Amino acid sequence: MKTLALFLATVTATPAAAQMHEMHGMKMPGMAMPAKPAPKKPAPKRPAPKKTAPAKPAARKATLARARAAKPAASAMPAMDMSPTAACSAEHAAMGHCQPAATGAAPPPPANPTAADPCPPEHAAMGHCTPAASDGPAAPTGTDQPAGTAPPPAPPTTLAAARFYDPATMATANRMMRDEHGGMRFSQILFNLAEVQVRNGRDGYRWDGAGWFGGDIHRLVVKTEGEGGFGDGVEAAEVQALYSRALDPYWNLQAGVRQDLGAGAKRTYAALGVEGLAPYWFDVEGTLFLSDKGDVLARAEAWYDQRITQRAILQPRVELNLAARDMPGSRIGAGLSTAELGVRLRYEIRREFAPYVGLSWERRYGATARYARSDGDTTGGVSLALGVRAWF
Repeated sequence: MKTLALFLATVTATPAAAQMHEMHGMKMPGMAMPAKPAPKKPAPKRPAPKKTAPAKPAARKATLARARAAKPAASAMPAMDMSPTAACSAEHAAMGHCQPAATGAAPPPPANPTAADPCPPEHAAMGHCTPAASDGPAAPTGTDQPAGTAPPPAPPTTLAAARFYDPATMATANRMMRDEHGGMRFSQILFNLAEVQVRNGRDGYRWDGAGWFGGDIHRLVVKTEGEGGFGDGVEAAEVQALYSRALDPYWNLQAGVRQDLGAGAKRTYAALGVEGLAPYWFDVEGTLFLSDKGDVLARAEAWYDQRITQRAILQPRVELNLAARDMPGSRIGAGLSTAELGVRLRYEIRREFAPYVGLSWERRYGATARYARSDGDTTGGVSLALGVRAWF
């Protein structure tokens, strides 16, 4: 029994051993494996190439021409056909990315065509297409169009707050808003000159100032100026009360009355003039006066603030006075009666308060000079001015 079992095991194991022997060479049904390559033999040494003389240009050109003629043409791959018809699809041709091959068929329709413009401006700007040539200039669009004649829309007349507040409260609020945005009232008092004049043996004083109250358009203006000597009292002085009306942002028209004071004749005048800021920042005043006796006077003033530093300011100043006829009671002669030139340097301790020092030259002319000599007065000269410029 044991002998029979050993025989059967030997017979069964023989095909399996044979099969394993075949797998040692990796031979499987339906799969042919390559044979083992033979061992490589060392390559024989090649002799070094002989150096040849460089070819002549004509021979070199002929060699390049033969090489180009012998070069095989690029093979066409079925999956990548680069012919013009296949490489330019309808969508790419519509966007201007390529040009289709010339055929008898109609060109492909553009992408998203429109009846008015098959090539929109935004596509043409990016080079996607070329707009068709038109017979005339393109029609204006947007802000290029001419202005129309339609009336502008009416400004809104209703306020959102009016739905919650009664009309009386809204009217009060609107009036306050207008007052706070240009309808306010202001005031100022300014003394441009308030000084002591040191002369040759006849020291004196002088002032020139103005005050006003009102808004940007309408104002009440009060002006005053005069001079005197120490021990002699006020020699000449005047006060003006004027209504001022703005002509533009730089000029004001002024009209009112003037009253003379002091030692001379105390006459009353009607005054009409202008004041303002001339080009190059010159302050200018010009006034005509008509007295109750028929006398006509004129005055012109100008000054300029030249900043040396933020606080040191040099102010040149000129003033001219004229008369239409002689006025013996006021000691004024016809023509140019007086002229003054001065320069003052001030230092602004504060903007509102600035002491100054300067020189003033004054001269009387014509009959005015004769009146001064007859009264024992001088006809003019130079004086040292020490004063303060202040405003409130």
